[in-house]
Amino acid sequence: QVSLVQSGGGWVQAGDSLTLSCTASDPGHGLASYSMGWFRQAPGKDREFLAHINWQGDKTTYDGSVKGRFTISRDNAENTVSLQMNSLKPEDTAVYFCAASTSPYIHILSTYRYWGEGTQVTVSS
Repeated sequence: QVSLVQSGGGWVQAGDSLTLSCTASDPGHGLASYSMGWFRQAPGKDREFLAHINWQGDKTTYDGSVKGRFTISRDNAENTVSLQMNSLKPEDTAVYFCAASTSPYIHILSTYRYWGEGTQVTVSS
C-alpha cells in the first residue's frame, strides 16, 4: 500500500507559476517502483490525464493541453514527484491528483493503483 500526500496547490493569477508535489508518506513504501502520473478534474468534467513520468525519470509524456507549460519530474531518493506549472490559465482551474502505476497504459485512469487526495488549483483571469 502506498499513501500519496500532495501539497502545493492554491490560488494564482493567469500567467503565474505553481509547483505541485506528491510524496509517499511511508519511506518504506516509496515511489521508485512506480511510474507516476498527474491528472486533474474540473467541476462537472471527467478526470483527465496531464503528464506521466517513468520510474527511472528519463521519459515523460504530456497531454497537448499542457505540453510546453507543465513539467513533471521526480526524485526517487526523496520519494517525490513534482509538477511545475507555468503560464497558468483560468482553464487550468481544477483539482489536481497524482497517481502511481505499474501499467504501460499511462493515459488510462483505472490502471493507476494509488492516488493522492487531490489539491485545488485556482487560476483567476
